Amino acid sequence: MARPALEVADIFRDHGPAWRRKNAGHVSLGQLKVMAAVEHCRSAELGGHLLRCDDCATVQIAYNSCRNRHCPKCQGSAAKQWLAERQAELLPVEYYHVVFTLPAPVSAIAYQNQAVIYDLLFRVTAETLRTLAADPKHLGARIGFTAVLHTWGSAMTHHPHLHCIVPGGGLSPDGAQWTPCQRGFFLPVRVLSRLFRRLFLEQLHAAHRAGRLEFFGQHQPLTDAGAFADFLRPLRQIDWVVYAKRPFLRPRGRPRLPLSLYPSGRHLQQPAYRPR
Repeated sequence: MARPALEVADIFRDHGPAWRRKNAGHVSLGQLKVMAAVEHCRSAELGGHLLRCDDCATVQIAYNSCRNRHCPKCQGSAAKQWLAERQAELLPVEYYHVVFTLPAPVSAIAYQNQAVIYDLLFRVTAETLRTLAADPKHLGARIGFTAVLHTWGSAMTHHPHLHCIVPGGGLSPDGAQWTPCQRGFFLPVRVLSRLFRRLFLEQLHAAHRAGRLEFFGQHQPLTDAGAFADFLRPLRQIDWVVYAKRPFLRPRGRPRLPLSLYPSGRHLQQPAYRPR
């Protein structure tokens, strides 16, 4: 396979030193180790071995891989395998792309408490989706979904949010039949947003009471219970972003469900909801 004209490692090698100097104190040791691994991957820095052709005696140097899970060269085959496994799980139904985003104040403390707050983000998102989907006023079904964490936004700033790929329906409470959503509509985003906000803040407060959160620098005063309660108070009043995109096409090669399985009535389109 031909080497691409430009790789992430090329960018790191050319611009990484200046970027690290500019962002000193804001980049974790783990992130610095990832950059170093990507820069040195399949280079003389990591050593290598010789490959010799038995027919023509041509010798070629093969440098060792870094094997870092963030390296695009090392993880290319693993990513393809993961995608193939997820595609095998897809159902012949519409899928929805639902995004749960943490507000900026929570993102700021998440940077200092990544393991705790990212775990909360996954668990609270799952509880939010499953609770509303199980409500007979909405879907009345047990759903499943695939969630992927993104910790950076398109502007390369810290911006934790969770992308969820959710099928348009779920199993009835007794597990006997498929309960579909209305065509083009998943769940009301305003209700999702408010439940997500309430559950997350409850769990975040509980984590603070249990001593699981740490604060440094300008956030150090939040160690105090009263100061943390004051910090949470305005977060209960603002809108938290939950965004639902229009349905994806059905998975390639999967047939459409019979129309008899879809509910009758007006087809609704899920609106995008963002705070004003």
